[in-house]
Amino acid sequence: MPNHNILSPILSLQQQQQLLQLEYDYEKETFRQQTQVMGITRKIKRGLCWYPVFTGRSYYNSLNQLVIEIERREDKETEHNFEYGRPVCFFTQDAAENVRYFNFTGQVSYADDERMVIVIPNSSALTDIQGAERLGVQLYFDETSYRTMFEALADTIRAKGNRLAELKDILIGSVPPARRSFFPVRFPWLNMTQEEAVNKVLQAKDVAIVHGPPGTGKTTTLVEAIYETLHRENQVLVCAQSNMAVDWISEKLVDRGINVLRIGNPTRVNDKMLSFTYERRFESHPDYSELWSIRKAIRELHGKSRSAGHENIRAKIAALKDRATELEIRINESLFGEARVIASTLISSANRTLTGRRFSTLFIDEAAQALEAACWVAIRKADRVVFAGDHCQLPPTIKCIEAARRGLDRTLMQKIAATKPESVSLLKVQYRMNDDIMHFPSLWFYHNELKSAPEVKYRGILDYDTTLEWYDTEGCEYKEEFIGENFGRINKPEAHMLMEKLEEYIHKIGIARVLEERIDFGLISPYKAQVQYLRQLLRRSNFFKPFRQLITINTVDGFQGQERDVILISLVRANEDGQIGFLNDLRRMNVAITRARMKLIILGDASTLTRHAFYKKLYEYIQERGVIKHIMPHQEDPEVTS
Repeated sequence: MPNHNILSPILSLQQQQQLLQLEYDYEKETFRQQTQVMGITRKIKRGLCWYPVFTGRSYYNSLNQLVIEIERREDKETEHNFEYGRPVCFFTQDAAENVRYFNFTGQVSYADDERMVIVIPNSSALTDIQGAERLGVQLYFDETSYRTMFEALADTIRAKGNRLAELKDILIGSVPPARRSFFPVRFPWLNMTQEEAVNKVLQAKDVAIVHGPPGTGKTTTLVEAIYETLHRENQVLVCAQSNMAVDWISEKLVDRGINVLRIGNPTRVNDKMLSFTYERRFESHPDYSELWSIRKAIRELHGKSRSAGHENIRAKIAALKDRATELEIRINESLFGEARVIASTLISSANRTLTGRRFSTLFIDEAAQALEAACWVAIRKADRVVFAGDHCQLPPTIKCIEAARRGLDRTLMQKIAATKPESVSLLKVQYRMNDDIMHFPSLWFYHNELKSAPEVKYRGILDYDTTLEWYDTEGCEYKEEFIGENFGRINKPEAHMLMEKLEEYIHKIGIARVLEERIDFGLISPYKAQVQYLRQLLRRSNFFKPFRQLITINTVDGFQGQERDVILISLVRANEDGQIGFLNDLRRMNVAITRARMKLIILGDASTLTRHAFYKKLYEYIQERGVIKHIMPHQEDPEVTS
C-alpha cells in the first residue's frame, strides 16, 4: 500500500531546498553581525578567532596549494572551532583597535590546539599576511558546504532514468526497497541482533539501516558489514557528517587490516591516521619526487616569462604542465586502485579527487546527525546506501530555529526508518551500562526492547551503592541566570554543589583506588556557560589536581559517542515558571544519561523540571530504583527519600 503521507520526492527535495536556504540566510546574517558588531575578545572566547598570531613557514603542499603556518600566541586554553576544510579570513588591528579585513579568504588544511596550516589563494596574499602587524585569523562564512549541498539537491531533483532517480523514488518516494535472497552468513562473535543487521545489509539492494542505541556495538556491526561487503565488492565509500566520526570508523577498519584512503584531514591526528590520508600517500608515491621537481620548474619559468615574455618559455611551461598532469593521473589511479575503502565526510565526497568515481555501496555512519542535503552529496556516487546511527540521540546542528521547526532537523535516516521499517535493524543488546541506568532510556526511547549483556547488568563501583541518585535543589536559592544567546544559562550554586558531590564520591571510593584503577568521571551540562564555570572550579581546586586526567567536563554534544564510569549531570534550570528551554530536546538527555557505565548522579530543581512528562517519569523512576536526596537550604546534609 502506498503511504499517502509521503510527499512526492520532488516536492520533498524542494522543501529541503527552502529549509536549507533559511538556514543559509540565517547563518550568513549571524556571521555578518558577528563580524561587524562583536569585539575580538568575544570572538576568541567563542572559538571563532585567534588573535594575535605568529606566521610560520610557507610552502607548496602535495596538492600544489600554497599554504602558510599560523600559531596562536595567547589564550591557548580556549577550545576553537577551526577544522579541516573550513574557510577563514585574515585581519589586522591598529593601535586604536580598528579592524581591517584582507580581501581574500583561505581554507584550513590542518588545525590542532595552537597551530594551523592554511591554504591561501596566491603569493600576493602571502605578502599581505607576512607584512602585517597585529595579525589575526577568524572563521569565515562557509559558502562552499552550502553550495555543495544545494548542488546535490538540484542534481537529485533533475535525475531521470539513472540510478540516482531510482534511489530518490525508493528513499523518499513510495517505491519499496528490493532485497537479494541468499543464505544468511553466521558470525559467532556477534550477538543475534548484530548478526541479523549484517545480513540485512548484505541482502539489501537499495537501502539498509543499522539502528544502534547507546552501547549496542553499532561500530562493531558496521565494521563487520563493511568487511563482509568487501568480500563481494572491490571498493566502498564510507562517510560521516564530522571529521571525527570518519576518523573513528576509519581507525577501526584499519585495525581489521583494510586499506583505507582518507580524503580530507583527520582531526584525531596521530601517525596511524596520517599514514592513510590522501596527501601523505600522494607524497610517498614513487612518482611524487619527479612531479614535485616539475611543479617547481613551472613556478620558476612563470617568474621568467613575466619578465622576458619569451614564446619558447611558454611552450616549455605547456609541455611541463602536460607531464605534471600525466603524473598526477598516474599517482591518483595507483592510490585509488589499491584502496578498498574511500573515507571522507559527506561534504568532502564532492572533493575534486573523487570526481567521476562511482561506488556500488555507500556507508553513512552517524547518519542521524547528518542533514539530508549532505547525504545526497554522497548518494549521487552510489548504487545503494547503508545508514548507521541512532535518531533517538543527537540531531544535526541547526542554527535557525524556524528551519528546524519546519523539519530541517528531520534526517533522511529518520524518514526512511518511518516509511520503510522493513529496512531497519535495531541492535538490542547493550554492553555499557548497569541495568538500572539502561532501563529508563530503553522504556522511553526504544519501546523497552534493549537488554543488558550479562557482564554489565549488575556492574558497580562499590558494594551496597546506589546506581542512580537525584539531588533535588528545590527550595534552595539555586536560581539560574541568563548569560547570552550562545552560552545560554548558568546556575553557580548548582555547579558548586556538583563539584562537592564529585569530591564526596571520590572519597567514598577511596583516592588511592580511583588513581590506581583509573576510574573516570564525566561532568555534563546542556549549557556552555555552566560547562565553562565547572571547568574553572576544577582548575582552581587543589583537591582535584591528581584527578584532572580522569575528569572530563563538557556539553552533551561534546560527549556524543563517549562513556565514563561515573556521570554527573547539572541540569541548571530553576525558575518559577517551569521553563526548561532546550532541555525539551529529550534526545540530548538520552545521550547524557547513557554515557554512564556504573553510576549516574543528577542535580536539578525537581519543581521546575518535573512539570515536563519526561523529567517527571525520570524522577519517579529514580525514586523507585535509586534514591532522591533533597538538598535543604543552608544545610550540609541532604535529606534522603526512597
